[in-house]
Amino acid sequence: MHQDQDAHRGRLIASVAATVISLACGTNYVYSAWAPQFAEKLRLSTTESNLIGLFGNLGMYTMGVPIGMFVDDRGSRPAVLAGAFLLAIGYVPLCISFEKAAGSVPVLCFFSYLTGLGGCMAFAGAVKTSALNWPSHRGTATAFPLAGFGLSAFFFSFVGAILFPGSTSSFLLLLAWGTFGLTSIGYFFLKVYPQVSYQEVPTQSSEPSSSGRARSRSVTEPDVRGVKLLFCLDFWQLFSIMAILAGTGLMTINNIGNDANALWKHYDPSVDETFLVSHQQIHVSILSVFNFVGRLLSGIGSDYLVKTLRASRIWCLAVACLIFLLAQICALQIEMPHKLVFVSGLSGLAYGFLFGVFPSIVAETFGIGGLSQNWGFMTLAPVASGNVFNLLYGRIYDHHSVVEPDGTRSCDDGIACYRSAYAVTSTACALGLFITIYIIHYQRTQYLKAKDKLDEED
Repeated sequence: MHQDQDAHRGRLIASVAATVISLACGTNYVYSAWAPQFAEKLRLSTTESNLIGLFGNLGMYTMGVPIGMFVDDRGSRPAVLAGAFLLAIGYVPLCISFEKAAGSVPVLCFFSYLTGLGGCMAFAGAVKTSALNWPSHRGTATAFPLAGFGLSAFFFSFVGAILFPGSTSSFLLLLAWGTFGLTSIGYFFLKVYPQVSYQEVPTQSSEPSSSGRARSRSVTEPDVRGVKLLFCLDFWQLFSIMAILAGTGLMTINNIGNDANALWKHYDPSVDETFLVSHQQIHVSILSVFNFVGRLLSGIGSDYLVKTLRASRIWCLAVACLIFLLAQICALQIEMPHKLVFVSGLSGLAYGFLFGVFPSIVAETFGIGGLSQNWGFMTLAPVASGNVFNLLYGRIYDHHSVVEPDGTRSCDDGIACYRSAYAVTSTACALGLFITIYIIHYQRTQYLKAKDKLDEED
């Protein structure tokens, strides 16, 4: 009994540590808070600025598979420690480049990539530890580190606004040492405590069959990983939804600052730089807070769907699609800068719903054993879609921008600066909703077929 209590306490501490680590891993989402000033000082176009932000996203997603394999094989802690150092190594040179107002785009992209890679490594370890420590409540257990990841942008924006108001250079230093410190502290408390009462594979059901004999069938948790995923229809269905929705969310996350600038400069040309910076940070914070709320709601809510309503977790993805679609419609219509909160809030909520439930769906569909590497495969989806949507936004915004004699760029056309980009993502979200409803119908059909087959055998 005493050992069980100690193990339970250890799991709770490990969950807190995983959440703290995750809080340091989502700083790519705060890019919009410093990107416009960074681009202005280094004389970068919107497309070049988006490219730097995109490489941060690429760092988070492209190495997910090998990192996942490493975590599944070697455990979480080495990945977390390596992630802490990569976060610092990535942000410090970006700060130096801003202070010197110099730096080539390829080099800046490289260091931005390292920040994403560091976040990916530490986050993979945090989520895997939470899933292993609470196997009977995976949705809830993973919801907290996932929510911490979503709250990261708000946390750093808030701390930066309090300690270093209006100082982009100090804010970049905060990102460097803050992410390193939080991840390093969490590293010491991140441990897995096996539960002897939980059996991952096969457990015998005690329910008798119609013939009076026990149900000799065993309920075995699936274990699909690696190359096997590529031959699995479930994987491609989920992959397509992730690509569409994550790419849509990343476009707004990386560019909400540009949205705010365009609307405010058109609405009131007299606004100064300090005013614009503060409103960029406000929208980043709104995105982050609603991202946090969405992750908690979908993670915990998906457990309620499965355990109480006996429904599929995929319904959370349908909700995410609907909220994303509503956000795109708002972005196409809102011309008053005061109302842009609907775009940032709804986008953050939808993005949170998407990522709050997706790891649980992956674990449930393909098994907990290969969760990290399978999640790595799934996070390859936003690489292509995020690339397309972000560069599309940049091209459209640059097309409407004016280059000043000193090399700075600005767009004063209001919603026209970016409206066409949201027209594309609106269509994508509608397609994502269709695919999600199809998956729910497909799974229901497969379940009924399997049930009829079992009844016939009985």
